[in-house]
Amino acid sequence: MTTCNGPQALSVATAPERARTVATRAAAAVCVAGREPSRPLAHATTAAGQVLVLVPADGEVAAALEAAPDRDVSALLMVSDRAPVPLRDPVRGTLWLSGWLTPVPAADRRAAAVAFAEVRPEEALLDVGGAAVLLRLDLAEVVLREGGGCAEVSPADYAAARPDPLASVEDRMLRHLDGDHPEVLALLGTAVSRSGLPVAAGERVRPLGLDRFGYRLRIEGASGHRDVRVAFPRPLTCAGQVQPATAQLLCALRAGLARRD
Repeated sequence: MTTCNGPQALSVATAPERARTVATRAAAAVCVAGREPSRPLAHATTAAGQVLVLVPADGEVAAALEAAPDRDVSALLMVSDRAPVPLRDPVRGTLWLSGWLTPVPAADRRAAAVAFAEVRPEEALLDVGGAAVLLRLDLAEVVLREGGGCAEVSPADYAAARPDPLASVEDRMLRHLDGDHPEVLALLGTAVSRSGLPVAAGERVRPLGLDRFGYRLRIEGASGHRDVRVAFPRPLTCAGQVQPATAQLLCALRAGLARRD
C-alpha cells in the first residue's frame, strides 16, 4: 500500500494493534479437529486480552468438547476483516487465533459474560448456560494476514495491544462517505498524485479503510486495483476527532490544488 500526504506518511499501527482491530470484526469461523468448521454465535477479545467464544450448545464445537476427556480441545478461530462497502476484493485481512478451547467454569461465567458484553454486546449472552456455551480460547499462536504478507504476533503482545480507536465507527463512516460524498473521495484521491501514480481517467476512488492514522483508498480501474493511504496531519486518539481531522486534511488538499493551478 502506498502512503501519501504529510509527515505521518510512515505511521501505521503495529501488528498487535492491527490484529486486535481485526478481532473486533464479527465474521468468524471456528475449526476443531475432526469436526466441520462452524460459525460461532459471537466472539470477543476482552479489554484484558482474553479471547471468548460463544457457540450453540447443540453445535459441532460443543459436541467436540463433550467428547474430549478433559473438555479441552485444540482449535482455530479465524476472523475475516472485510471492507464495509462493495469492492471487487473486499477482504482486507484475516486473523488466525489458535490455541485450546475450554468451557468457562460456572463460577466465572457472569464475570466473563460481562467482560464479553463490554466490548461486544450480544443478545445470545443471555442464553449462556442454556442454548449457548461460553468458551475461553487460551492462545498459543496469533497470525495476521494482510495483502500478500503475514505477521506473527505473540499471545502476550496481542493481549496487551488495543484495537484502533476508530474501529467502532469505521463501517458507518465509510458507507456514508461512499454513498453520499463522492466529492470528498475525489478530493482525497488528489493526494494520490504525490505517490507518482495519479488517479487516471476511468479509475474510481473507493473508501477501503479508516483508522487513527488516516484513510485507506482503493483505486479501481478496468485492469485491476491498487491501495493507497492518505494520512491525517497527526494520529487521532478518539472517534470524535475524525470530522475535524478530515476537514483539516481536505483543506490542505484544496490548498495544494490551488497552488498547482
